[in-house]
Amino acid sequence: MRKIKMLIAVFSFCGAVAFLSACGGSENSTENTDATTQSADEPAEEAVDPNAKSDSKGVGKFTSVDVPATIDDAMAAKGQAIFETKCTPCHKLTGEKLVGPGLKNITNLRTPEWIMNMITNPEEMTKKDPIAKALFEEHLIQMVGQNVSDDETRQILEYLRKNDKG
Repeated sequence: MRKIKMLIAVFSFCGAVAFLSACGGSENSTENTDATTQSADEPAEEAVDPNAKSDSKGVGKFTSVDVPATIDDAMAAKGQAIFETKCTPCHKLTGEKLVGPGLKNITNLRTPEWIMNMITNPEEMTKKDPIAKALFEEHLIQMVGQNVSDDETRQILEYLRKNDKG
């Protein structure tokens, strides 16, 4: 019985020491000073407004997308069919959030390259692109790649352009 009481006392003491060390320590602790120094050396990420206009092209293979001034109705019709199949479970064409953000005015806020990179490369965009990161933080959901071809992605873009002009 005496050994059990001794073990309980030792475990209680160890638990108290572990708890106190997890809580921090003194202001003169080198451990805390090192942690402060490390975070000061790291570049701070600037806050990004995911609803503000941006000229970013995002992260991915689309670095230059030629978009004519007029809408290609045939391409937009193909894009509508793809959008309705692959995108409507998460997105509305209004400003209203469904699962992901509403897409009204998206082609006025983002470059064609950014939109196409987000459609085809959402995981990497969320990791590396500041706007995609901010959207993830706002909506708390990772956009899932829909396995669309480059042509289909361009057709979706054209449909979004038509939606924003209409």
